[in-house]
Amino acid sequence: MGVLPREMFTEKARQGVAYIDEDIEVAPGRYMMEPVVLARLVQALNVGANDSVLVIGAGTGYDAALIGTLAGPVVAIEVDAALVETASMVISHLGIDNVAVVEAALAEGYPAQAPFDLVFFCGAVPEVPARIAEQVAPGGRIVAVIGGAENGVLGRATIMTRTGDNLSSRAIFDAGTRTLPGFEVAAKFVF
Repeated sequence: MGVLPREMFTEKARQGVAYIDEDIEVAPGRYMMEPVVLARLVQALNVGANDSVLVIGAGTGYDAALIGTLAGPVVAIEVDAALVETASMVISHLGIDNVAVVEAALAEGYPAQAPFDLVFFCGAVPEVPARIAEQVAPGGRIVAVIGGAENGVLGRATIMTRTGDNLSSRAIFDAGTRTLPGFEVAAKFVF
């Protein structure tokens, strides 16, 4: 994080606040995760130099670029075509050649390149979809904020590890991270 220029992943008008410890809006309803939460999540993921990584909700690509400086091949998926273009351009400009940003539905993961050693969510999700959990290699890990910062509700940063067909999970800290698009919980009728 000390050498990757975070400001390059924001629009010009927001570059002056790129290092503030808050979520930064990069597109309508899309945010770069606050640096402290991101750092703790990446640390918990324990990325190895040969690990293959799936990054979900790449946004402008900062999280994927950061993980790419630590990992082997990284596939970062993003649903917004304009964000895919921005992320690809900045990552290419920085010479990070092991990260590919592709347009794909976030909740589907990227089965074409599965299995992955690690999966990283760039925002909160109510739960990890089974379809994505199936894309983790044996012994692989997922890190995500389960819950979300809707109306001030905190989520729980959680690390999950695949052992055989099972996925064990452990909460590691609280985080007020915004929910990724496509993972919002539908409102339910309650008496």
